[in-house]
Amino acid sequence: MALLTLRILGHDLPGMDCGEFRHVHVGTQRGGEPDQLVSAGAAGAVFEIPVETVPAGDGAGDGPGDGAPDFRGPYVQGRRGARFVYLTWGEQPPGGAFGMFRRAKIFLADVPGELLGAGTVETTLGLTDAAGMPLCAAVRPPVITWTPEPASRTA
Repeated sequence: MALLTLRILGHDLPGMDCGEFRHVHVGTQRGGEPDQLVSAGAAGAVFEIPVETVPAGDGAGDGPGDGAPDFRGPYVQGRRGARFVYLTWGEQPPGGAFGMFRRAKIFLADVPGELLGAGTVETTLGLTDAAGMPLCAAVRPPVITWTPEPASRTA
């Protein structure tokens, strides 16, 4: 088992008020709870999501061995072969609770296999859709691409 950190560099956030929603925030989803919340009015957001990678064929998965690596961890959702992490959007008025209204699903199988041992991989992702609303639904290539952490950050 190896630890992989997914770093999502979010830009072009939709704003605190968008559509019918007010006090909008975005974060990761850890289990069923929001985590790493950032105001949607911020200039940008950085999310770091730890993921355990399990090599193919080790027999530790919860489904048949199909030769593909598996993923685990508190942020990992879904069944073997279709694991993903969420960015979750919600309203959070001052002093109030977070009320989720949409999510973006980021599939772990879209991280190139040669990067699984990189330690940290990152993507730069616009967080506003074509209608000016928070990015949601399945976020797949070519919208999202993963690269190794730049050497300038590791030095």
